[in-house]
Amino acid sequence: MKVARYQKAGDISYALGATVAMEYLKNDPQSLIHIIFHPDFRSEYKSEIEELCAKNGIEISTDAKAFNILSQKENCFVIGVIKKREQKIQSGCHMVLVNPSNCGNLGTIMRSCAGFGVTDIAIIPPAADHYDPKTVRASMGALARVRVEVFDSFGQYRESFPENNCYPFMLDGSVLLQQTVIKEPFSLIMGNEATGLPEEFKDIGQPVRIEHTDAIDSLNLPIAASIGLYEATKSRFMQK
Repeated sequence: MKVARYQKAGDISYALGATVAMEYLKNDPQSLIHIIFHPDFRSEYKSEIEELCAKNGIEISTDAKAFNILSQKENCFVIGVIKKREQKIQSGCHMVLVNPSNCGNLGTIMRSCAGFGVTDIAIIPPAADHYDPKTVRASMGALARVRVEVFDSFGQYRESFPENNCYPFMLDGSVLLQQTVIKEPFSLIMGNEATGLPEEFKDIGQPVRIEHTDAIDSLNLPIAASIGLYEATKSRFMQK
C-alpha cells in the first residue's frame, strides 16, 4: 500500500508500533484498513497480528520504504493504516479539553481516560489533532477505546449535555478537589497547557483545584487530568 506523510485534512492516519496497532486490531478493527510490516519485524506479536488481520479481512504488506516516510524511530516495525471517523460522544461522564495544544499530552490523557473508564472526550478548538500519529502513539492505541467529539465551542458542548455537573479545574473561585463530591454525570474541564481555562469558567459549575506545594507553579496537563479522573471515579473501584 502506498503511504504519504500524514495530512490533517486527509481521511487516514497511522498507528505506529506493534502495541498501538494491536490495540486497534483488538478494540476497533473496523477502523484499520491495512497493516504494514517492516522486513526486519521478528516479534512474537507477528503471528497474532496476522491471525487478527485474517479474521477481520485486513490486508498485510511488507515495505521498508513506508517506515522511512512515516517513522524514523528504530523500534517501529509495524504500521497500522487507520481511517478517520467522525464520532459523537454519548450521555454520561466526560473529559472536556479546552484548547489542548500538544499531541503527546492529548494522547496521554486519552490513555488515562480509558484506564479510568471515562471513554467520552470533548475537545474545544483550537486544539491539537486527535488523529495525528503523534497523538495516536502517545495514547498507546487508547484512541481505539474512547470516543472523541470536537465541538465548535464550549457553549455548543454545554447545550448538548445540560444535565452534566461541570467541574472546571482552575484557581479562581475554586475549592479543593479532595474536599469536593463529584456527582455523576460529570464533566471534568481542563484548560490549555500554558494558559489554563479562561476566567469565565469560574462561573460554570463548581471550579476545583489540586493542591500542591509551592515548589512548583502547576502540574502538567496529563497529570492534572489523571488526578481528576482518579478522584471522580475512585468510588467505582472501591465498590469492587
